[in-house]
Amino acid sequence: MDISPTTPSLWIKIILGAVLFTFTCFYAWEFWSQKAPSIPHPHYLVFSGSDEPITPLPLAPPDLDQRKVVLGRKLFNELKLSHDNTIACASCHQLNRGGVDSRKYSLGIYGQLGSINAPTVYNSGYNFRQFWNGRAATLEQQIDGPVNNPVEMGSSWSEVISKLQKDPSYSIKFSSIYSDGITAENIENAIATFERSLITPNSRFDKFLRGDSKAITSKEFFGYQLFKSYGCISCHQGINIGGNLYEKLGIMLPYFKENGHLVVADMGRYVITKNIEDMHVFKVPGLRNIALTGPYLHDGSAPTLEDVVKIMGKYQLGLDLTNEDISEIVAFLRTLTGEYDGKPL
Repeated sequence: MDISPTTPSLWIKIILGAVLFTFTCFYAWEFWSQKAPSIPHPHYLVFSGSDEPITPLPLAPPDLDQRKVVLGRKLFNELKLSHDNTIACASCHQLNRGGVDSRKYSLGIYGQLGSINAPTVYNSGYNFRQFWNGRAATLEQQIDGPVNNPVEMGSSWSEVISKLQKDPSYSIKFSSIYSDGITAENIENAIATFERSLITPNSRFDKFLRGDSKAITSKEFFGYQLFKSYGCISCHQGINIGGNLYEKLGIMLPYFKENGHLVVADMGRYVITKNIEDMHVFKVPGLRNIALTGPYLHDGSAPTLEDVVKIMGKYQLGLDLTNEDISEIVAFLRTLTGEYDGKPL
């Protein structure tokens, strides 16, 4: 048999073999290294957002009574809700800071220090309960808390109503919307309606879920794969990427035993239910705009995203995450920052 190099069929076999070998080596390296390549990952081409555990926020705002939204916005910024006229809802939930005040604990009237970290008000309408311990079933019920809390606004509904009734503009606005005028229920309803309008759609990850494969980088994509494969997704999923269930802080290791003196705020839902199984159980926070809402955890003990990812890995998942793992997961979390009123947060 003639095996001369000039035989055309032999050259074809050699070339095809070399091509096959090259592709085999490339995909074997990709599989074993478990790293997304620098070029767009092949999964981008077959990714289907509809199959994912995270749901993008709707691009259109909720269908709300805009009169209530306007009134609620005014009340959200109203200092008269506090006893000494120094604190408004917006004091702790600053819309230009991701819906928080960037403090470990917020300040109330007379400079009093609160005992728990203020969660973001953005997308709070998607939470299944309000407050870290879930004691309020609705946004309306949540508003009742800070108004009457002596450390926060230190007021009462009778005092608030009396103040607002002395302002003719409020009397006119309330009477045009509510048949019974200025009441505690109507104040709560207006503010809650405004808060339900505070959605932040169109994050880069939402764009990715909707099919824009170029909206996130390979590193961010791989961070999302780690987020899912390590188990973070079991608590942080759905439209708010959390905010839809309770979970104990310290599933794998005793967080509170290793992190200082126990205070009332650390007891979580136990304060409400008195059930020992609810000790250290909290509402899982949503992760939208998480890059803007530090410090993190109910006690504000984690200053950075890197810190809180490491803590979650250790105490919730039993994992000692590498710096590279943390960097990639944080890269994914930074894609969750959305827009408000059509402008990036």
